[in-house]
Formats: sequence, C-alpha cells, structure tokens
Amino acid sequence: MNDVLEHQVRPTEQEAQLNLRAVLELCAAGEVRCSEKTGRPSAATIRTVRSRLASGDFYPDEPIAAFAWPLLLQAGGLARIDGGRLRLTPKGRAALAAPAAEVIRALWQRWLTHAVIDEFSRIDEIKGQRIKNVISAAKPRRQVVARALAGCPVDEWIGVDGLFASMRRARLNPAVARSDMALWKLYLVDPQYGSLGYDGFHRWEILEGRYTLAVLFEYAGTLGLIDVEYVHPDGERDDFRDNWGADELDALSRYDGLQAIRLNALGCFALGLADSYQPPAATGQERGLKVLPNLDVVVTGSLPPGDELLLSAYAEQTADRVWTISSTSLLTALDTGRELAEFTGFLASRAENEVPGTLDTLVDDISRRAGQLTDLGHVRMIECADSALATLIARDRATRSLCRLVGDRHLAIPLDRESKFRVAVRKLGYVMPTSS
Repeated sequence: MNDVLEHQVRPTEQEAQLNLRAVLELCAAGEVRCSEKTGRPSAATIRTVRSRLASGDFYPDEPIAAFAWPLLLQAGGLARIDGGRLRLTPKGRAALAAPAAEVIRALWQRWLTHAVIDEFSRIDEIKGQRIKNVISAAKPRRQVVARALAGCPVDEWIGVDGLFASMRRARLNPAVARSDMALWKLYLVDPQYGSLGYDGFHRWEILEGRYTLAVLFEYAGTLGLIDVEYVHPDGERDDFRDNWGADELDALSRYDGLQAIRLNALGCFALGLADSYQPPAATGQERGLKVLPNLDVVVTGSLPPGDELLLSAYAEQTADRVWTISSTSLLTALDTGRELAEFTGFLASRAENEVPGTLDTLVDDISRRAGQLTDLGHVRMIECADSALATLIARDRATRSLCRLVGDRHLAIPLDRESKFRVAVRKLGYVMPTSS
C-alpha cells in the first residue's frame, strides 16, 4: 500500500447490501474469474470487483472486500467455477431478487462451516503454514471467533485489544497451531532464527489475534456485520516487534490497522441475535431513471454499481448516462439466462416516469419469439440405410417411444434412452453402431 491512509470510521451495513448485488451481477455477466484449484479470485478480478464496490475497498491497494466477495459467493452456493469463471447457480440467480439481508445472513452462516480458504493463510508474513500437521482445522477456529463476535455489545464500539482480552477471559481460543511442536515450523523471515517456537515468540496476539482480525475485517466487515474503525496497518501494532526478523516488516498482516469494531443491526440478524431485520432508511435517490419512447434509458440520479450492471445486461450503453434497449440487447440477455421480468420490474421500480408503451410492445414481442424454440436436449443421431428401415424402427411398438424420425432416413435417440433403444433395436434384428 503506497498511500498513507487517514483514520477511517466506516459503517458497512448499507454498502455491503449494495456490494452483494454488484458482485452477483458481475458473476451473471461472466466477469469474475477464479482459480479452478484454489477458488481464489484472479488479480484482474480483484481489480474489477474493487471498481464496483459502493465505497471502494477498505484500502486502495490492498484487497480485502474485493478478495472476500468471490469466496463468500462460492461458500454460499450462489456461484460455482465453470471454465475458470464464477457463474451464478440457480440459488445465486434467486438471490438477485431476494432481500439482501437474508442472503448475507445465509452467506455468513455458510462461511462458518464451508469456507473456501483458511483465513489464516492470508497472514502472509507467517511462513511454514503449508507444512503438514502444523495448522489446526479452520472450522472450529472460525466458530470460536463467531461466538466472540456474538458476545460483543450491540451498537457499541469495542477496541480489538479489548476484544482479545474478553476472548481470553472467556477462554475463546481459536488455536492456530496444532501443537507446541508445530509452533517451531512457523516462522518470520527465517525458519531457524525466526521460528515462533521460542518462548515469547508465539504470543496470543501474533497467532490467534491475527486470525481473529482476518475473520472480522475480511469477512464480517465485508458482509456488513460490523462497522470498522481502522488506519493504515504499517506500524500500528508492535506485539510482534520482539520476534527475530520483525525489523524487516512494516506490519505482520494487512489487518493490523483494524482498531475497533461495532456490531450493527445487520450483524445481530446474521448472527441469530435478532429474528428480523429492518433496513436503514435509504439515503440515495431510489428513482433515478427515465425510459424514453425511443427506448433510451437516461440516468438522472445516482446509480448503484449493481443497478448499472443489471442495466448493462439488458441494454447497450450508448453514452455516459444513456443506455439503449433493443431487440438484440434483450435477446442477448435471454441467451445468457436472464429473465425479462427481472428487467421490467427493475425499470418499474426505478423509473421516474411511466414505462412507455413502445417498451411493453418490444418485451411482448421478444417474449413471444423466445418461446418459439424448445430445447429438447442432446440426442444421438442415427442414419438408416433407407427410409423403409427408418420408418420400421420409428413405428415399431418396442422402439417408437425411444426415438424420433427426422426426415426420411434419420432417427434421433435421446441420450438417456440410448441403452433401452440398443436392446430394443437388437430384438428387431439390427444393431446400433457404437460411437466413434
């Protein structure tokens, strides 16, 4: 991080709900790439996500929320990796229309049990983590931090050192190392001199404390469960300065700048401390569009990133604040799995004026045309020697329900009926060729 960050007090409740929508829309547009092996987002994806976050990431040059969102969607079953891209699942498409707080609550609960990564792996300066039998299982650790968070006072700031102290008093210990022997495998800078196995080199704040900061800042903060007070991490914590090699480090982790947290209403709901959630009053302009008779959509107010992405899915941007709806743009949206009802509902809720009849006419026409083709699934196409044989097989009592006559000499066999068709056609005295 190159720029010195001023002291920040950041409410996250509203922006997290906007960011959820934006990242879901990015996935729907195929703009999120993740590693097939690790599930982690690519550097380009992190930049793309960061550019769409309502208030940007917590730091300008250090990914926290932009890194976390693709992982959270995977853990929550809202998206899965397909060909290197994160694609929405049916559950993810449903989430686009669901109350954001409900989705966030489910994401947090799912993260606690099905996280894609061990958050401690993000503490880059502590080496040796990949050595076998060194790091403890992440799931129990994560749930300890969740219990500690649930015990925080509601709508009151608590400093992270105060939180650490209360966790230790309550014996909430997210132990990172599997054993005392495992501590010797963890180190700063040098595996021998910088080993954390030495007395005083594995303080609670260095291991368990940093893990707690990672879970809170990168995941609870990203999901909007806690408001955060933070500064630039360099030089903010000195609890590791007595360790060998610490002089070479500006900070032990990217989370060292977190100073205090405040459990908010969304956090109470997500943690199960409240049965319902009432969103805060909207501060932005809810109706900021005009739909013109020529099918131009003009943005007249502020447009959240998620809304802009949805608009771009159904219309082509033709000017800085103008999108144009056409039959081509709507057909393209349908071809990517979008639904016209989603778009018309969006315009009805955001437009300052009544949607013109020209749009209704276009949508009705596209809906009619979209229903005129039916996908019957994959088939095996068989060519017969002559039309008489094709007709015989297509009309025989044993095979007629297993195939369909196409033209004069071809039979289409659904893949799920191929085995039965092979048996039936053999009884007729013929054999179906094997695939080449």
